[in-house]
Amino acid sequence: MRHLLDTQFLSKDDALRILDVAEDMVDSQTREIKKLPTLRGKTVVNLFFEDSTRTRISFEAAAKRLSADVINFAAKGSSVSKGESLQDTAQTLQAMGADAVVIRHGASGAPRTLATSGWISAGVVNAGDGTHEHPTQALLDAFTIRKRLHGAASRGKDLSGAKVTIVGDILHSRVARSNVWLLRTLGAEVTLVAPPTLVPQDVRNWPVTIEYSLDAAIAAAPDALMMLRIQLERMNAAYFPTEREYSRLWGLDPERLNALPEGTMVMHPGPMNRGLEISSAAADSERSTVLEQVANGVAVRMAVLYLLLAGERTNEQREEDR
Repeated sequence: MRHLLDTQFLSKDDALRILDVAEDMVDSQTREIKKLPTLRGKTVVNLFFEDSTRTRISFEAAAKRLSADVINFAAKGSSVSKGESLQDTAQTLQAMGADAVVIRHGASGAPRTLATSGWISAGVVNAGDGTHEHPTQALLDAFTIRKRLHGAASRGKDLSGAKVTIVGDILHSRVARSNVWLLRTLGAEVTLVAPPTLVPQDVRNWPVTIEYSLDAAIAAAPDALMMLRIQLERMNAAYFPTEREYSRLWGLDPERLNALPEGTMVMHPGPMNRGLEISSAAADSERSTVLEQVANGVAVRMAVLYLLLAGERTNEQREEDR
């Protein structure tokens, strides 16, 4: 891999390669000493122009467990707040010898601009750009679904036949977009559930089924029900009457949780608005994969950084990692 910018153009073979390498990374994290020497001497820069806790810490943990040097760059309090451009920031990182740049930016397309500009020679990983994509979140979601469905026999398998329902603020969600493309590439059937005002205009071009009733979607017996955070900070208009109304019609409350078919997993990319899109009963239930997603996120991001900076492992390297 040279860069990881989206899932829309990620091939099935590449997606499965990332997921299978992540399986190896999970195995390595069960050892007493979790750190691998794989990326010793490499420098990974977390370039975050937007606030983030989970994603930044996850990438930082992934890089450090591979023995890479990590530089955290936040736009707030930096030269960016004084007007420095993305080009100037990128060229500064190039001069510092960055081998990989993990970028989160409020502008859709910023990671691709960075990757194709010629400003840096480092590999670029998109950690979320505007309302475009968040590829590593989709990969860790797919990894979690595959693990729940197939257990120890998940390596090498896709998601053919799996039914995944994504509920909530589709309009503003880069997580939803990345999941739609990746899950379809892996063979899953995807249904989107949202108020009509939170459905994108170009959704007809997406390989999905649209549903406006959460109760109807639950009755269709999905294998995974993914609740999205209502992104109040991105909403500049009244997309639904009140938060209470949204919760009543599209929230996963205890009654809907009990109505879920046996075996349906409950997912959430975090952070959660408890009591709005998901109840505490659902978030903390045995069906919930929220904490699994966090743990799997480190392994998936380890796999992405590995493939970006070290390439395919030989059998001897796999044995050494174990």
